[in-house]
Amino acid sequence: MTIAERHKYILEELNKSGFVSVAELSKGLDVTMVTIRKDLKILEDKGLLYRSHGSATPVSPYVNDRSVNEKKLVHVEEKTKIAGLAKDLVDEDDAIIIGSGTTVVAFAQAIPKKRKLTVLTAAMNVTLAFIDAPEVEIVQLGGVVRKSSSSVVGHYAEEMLKQFACSKLFLSVDGISLDYGLTTSHMMEAHLNAQMIKAVQRTIVLADSSKFGKKGFGKICDLEDIDMIITDAGIPEIYREKLEEMGIEVRVV
Repeated sequence: MTIAERHKYILEELNKSGFVSVAELSKGLDVTMVTIRKDLKILEDKGLLYRSHGSATPVSPYVNDRSVNEKKLVHVEEKTKIAGLAKDLVDEDDAIIIGSGTTVVAFAQAIPKKRKLTVLTAAMNVTLAFIDAPEVEIVQLGGVVRKSSSSVVGHYAEEMLKQFACSKLFLSVDGISLDYGLTTSHMMEAHLNAQMIKAVQRTIVLADSSKFGKKGFGKICDLEDIDMIITDAGIPEIYREKLEEMGIEVRVV
């Protein structure tokens, strides 16, 4: 197989799956991983893909911090469907943690207001979603207000978390990467999210399919630390396969 044929194969696989790994390309093309890395370097130099630790994606995996006012205008239908499925995972008398982000706000808004439960959150817009729900006890974490996400971060919020034990965490993220795990664009929020995971029995990630293959500045955790991902039908098949191989339940709306 010529170099041009290899490059054509790589780009076709990338277009089909949205992600390729060096190891799988090496096996599929019957060439060494060194050869594949050289091929990916050439294709990246041409602006045809982005390399990242033994893999490649068709677009830049890195995400920047954006305000909730901007985020709430994108992927609205997908977020609504994800929220509709996630609300059925909340049981009567549950004590849950809800993270920050537009997807989990949609989830909070979808929970029936008459359901009796306790909600612990750092997100002020999540708190407001339950402000008129008489059966919902709200525990608002305190700390430094991060205006772009309408949530709090920092030492005080993390210390408060240590006083509670909850059944489930519903978490929104900026990026889901097979090699880097879950990330968000803000370092302190990532650390708070990591502490939330330690405070629950089960972590459920609510993320539309645009988050797969992306990376934010702050790492939250490895993929092995989560139990379920709820997403939409746009999830690349290779991600679904790899996640299920890890024992992570993937639900698609």
